[in-house]
Amino acid sequence: MQSAAEQQKVTPLRWTRPSPAVPEPPAQWHRVLTLLADVSLFIGTRAIWTQAASHRLVVAAAVSLCYASILVCGVLALVVRRARSLARLDMCVLVTAVALTLCSWAMNHGGSDEAVLTTQAARELVAGHPVYGQPWPWLFGHGVALTPTVTGGYDFTYGYPPLAPLLTAPLLWLGHGALPATVVSTAALLAGTVALWRMLPTPWRPAATMACLGFGFLPSYGRLGYPAIVALALLMPVVVRWPRIGRGGRLRAGGLARAACLGAACAAQQLPWFLAPFLLAGIYAVRRGELGARAAGWVVARFAGAAGLVWLLVNTYFVVSEPGTWVRGIALPLTQGAVIHGQGLVGISLYLTDGSDRLDWYAHASMLLAAGLLALFVLFVRRLGPAATVLPWCAFFLATRSQDGYYLMMTPLWLAAAVTAPASEFATAWQPRPRVLCRRPARIAAAALLLTPALASAAWAATGTPPLAMRVASVRRAAPTAVARLGIEVTNAGAVALAPHFTLTTGQGMSQYWTVVRGPVVLPARASARYELRPPAGRFALPRPGARVRLRAFTAVPQTLSSADVRLRSSG
Repeated sequence: MQSAAEQQKVTPLRWTRPSPAVPEPPAQWHRVLTLLADVSLFIGTRAIWTQAASHRLVVAAAVSLCYASILVCGVLALVVRRARSLARLDMCVLVTAVALTLCSWAMNHGGSDEAVLTTQAARELVAGHPVYGQPWPWLFGHGVALTPTVTGGYDFTYGYPPLAPLLTAPLLWLGHGALPATVVSTAALLAGTVALWRMLPTPWRPAATMACLGFGFLPSYGRLGYPAIVALALLMPVVVRWPRIGRGGRLRAGGLARAACLGAACAAQQLPWFLAPFLLAGIYAVRRGELGARAAGWVVARFAGAAGLVWLLVNTYFVVSEPGTWVRGIALPLTQGAVIHGQGLVGISLYLTDGSDRLDWYAHASMLLAAGLLALFVLFVRRLGPAATVLPWCAFFLATRSQDGYYLMMTPLWLAAAVTAPASEFATAWQPRPRVLCRRPARIAAAALLLTPALASAAWAATGTPPLAMRVASVRRAAPTAVARLGIEVTNAGAVALAPHFTLTTGQGMSQYWTVVRGPVVLPARASARYELRPPAGRFALPRPGARVRLRAFTAVPQTLSSADVRLRSSG
């Protein structure tokens, strides 16, 4: 008889093919970020196509292909199933953005006053002539903007560190005008964008495309030839994961490379000068929390020393060949006395009131705010550490030149810090805590105390009164809608003698100064005089009815602004 075991039926084994691994789907926020980067490329694209369609058909065709790429990428961003596929799509969006930037440059590369000055500085450098302290008035006019000063003149000299002219010099063969400088700045923007894109974590890469190339304002600064764009490109690798610089007490090759980029950025434009102290203070705080005071100080000293060495190498030729004019040249934006302008607090004195006799205090307020924010950053680095790339630009809101470009051009650094320098990086950072700051009310009081001098200075400047009272006494016309001479009565209500310089403005910004045909150069205190003014072009075209026309008078010592609304109606 068979045993029970033998009587059991044996079930045959089945060989089944293992199910394939399910591909990892991308996060929905990554899809949305890719789509936003793709959509941002539409901004300004139609204007470039319209401009090119009439006479640059190759560029117009390239823009049309970019339109097709935007549409296809938009579809794929919503339907691809794998994270790797979406990452490849991010690269396609970046390539499309680069192509659109090059098309925009091909159509608009005339440059700005900064590009014209940079190219001329490069030409003088190649010819062996001095670069700094040399006025080049023939470069301006014909659409090239002037920078008026409170002395009644204009700044015609190069006032930036020398890296941009050094990079422009090998490209002078490309042509006349500002073309070589615009090539340098646009190429720097593209290189910096690619570097930031590669250094960010994969899901965040579309944000780099969007912030650097997508909205159109940074490519426009590149086409205008701003040296600050070169500085921005060099700062991008510095800011990515900057709290990890010197981790373990060693800089290594990567840390030294970042130090070199920081030094080169400071040799390209002055804006990095304001960021560098925040980065150095932050590195010291993070490393001190990890290593102690002595080791942290050594790390920061080596990092700053490497950056300073690169900065000095870039400037060596000028330090040796023209030391005096070089120092005055790179400090020019701080000392030139340019008239107030911008979207910051100076708008109170420019547009909301009739001026101020304390314009110098706007500059004092800006420097005090920069110092106060740096002190706050050191005291509260665990909280403010992630904002290290934003805080320095807040000071420019109170400056006499508070143009929004100071903020806009550095916004990719905000993104880099937000993604790679989160609050967790500063959780163990060292914060000075003397006994007096042990309690929360004391810390709040300390913060308020640090900011009070800047705010008080700004309030003092904004509440100043115009020292000159002005009234139109006579108008001589060159035509029914144009003025050839303007006679004004001016009274100095202040306690010091003033040397006024006059201009008429419509809308925002400053027009060229009018020539004083008759009237005293210096108007004594408590005195009145009649001035006869001639427009810079011989005639002043009257604006449309209802437009605001303001007569402005600037003085240099002290820096003051007096304004008065005038009514100049057409006679016909």
